[in-house]
Amino acid sequence: MDKNTLLEKWLNETLSDAEMAAFQEMDDYPFYKDIVDHASSFKASSFSGVADFDVLKERLSQKNAPPSKLINSAWIMRIASVFVIGFALFYFFLFNTNVRVETLIGQKTTIELPDASVVVLNASSEIEYSKKEWVNKRSLNLSGEAFFDVTKGATFNVITSSGTITVLGTEFNVKQRGAAFEVVCYEGSVRVDTGPYSEVLKAGGRLRLSNGKLYVNKTTYRNPQWINNVSDFQQVPFLEVIEELQRQYQVKIVRKGVPVEALFTGGFVHDNLENALESIAEPMDLNFVITDNNEVILTTREN
Repeated sequence: MDKNTLLEKWLNETLSDAEMAAFQEMDDYPFYKDIVDHASSFKASSFSGVADFDVLKERLSQKNAPPSKLINSAWIMRIASVFVIGFALFYFFLFNTNVRVETLIGQKTTIELPDASVVVLNASSEIEYSKKEWVNKRSLNLSGEAFFDVTKGATFNVITSSGTITVLGTEFNVKQRGAAFEVVCYEGSVRVDTGPYSEVLKAGGRLRLSNGKLYVNKTTYRNPQWINNVSDFQQVPFLEVIEELQRQYQVKIVRKGVPVEALFTGGFVHDNLENALESIAEPMDLNFVITDNNEVILTTREN
């Protein structure tokens, strides 16, 4: 259910327990709740002056109008809350210029930034940036994996939960998925700041942070292979390979005795599940079975 539907049902007090739990998990929930809490301080007298009310009363008595019914104060508070939230949402959407782009499982997309820099976003990834502030501050947040082709200009920052990548104009790839953090520079140079480490990568340089240790080596590719629908890996725990395959194909992988911490070098294609599974199973001496309910079972060949 989308955000607007949840908000409407919340205002009408028709959310189920599950929907309320989902609504409270939203980043904007404290913002909406704060508005309603403050709206409770509104009074009916705030909407008209005493003199206006007396005039209205006199005119009604002259026309022998029947006495007006008392309005339930709870309804007044609810109307006030809806009015305030409506105005706040109008202000929020009018002046909030943050742009967020998100991809689903098996989906890739290309985004052009305000300065004509290009971002290619891999599956199950997200970027967010301020369009309004971009001219003065080229900075965006990344969760997942993306390839960047940055136009020359002011400093360009990619911020992740594991570290910040700073460039002036170059091509590079950033992967930040859980504990896995990797940066590969394909053109120019980038500076990577992650925890206690600060490293400058030149074209062909690859940096990887794993279990608190920093590894720097080289790549022979001129661009990340995933934009050509191939995932490639160099000495990474096999669990990362399994997780990436699940992102590219909408399948669940069940492991039976599979050594997920063993290091894997190789890759798999994104357009054929059976071929992809053969590519990762053979080097690891594994068997696989694709079930009818979109599930893959991986087992060691001893089993």
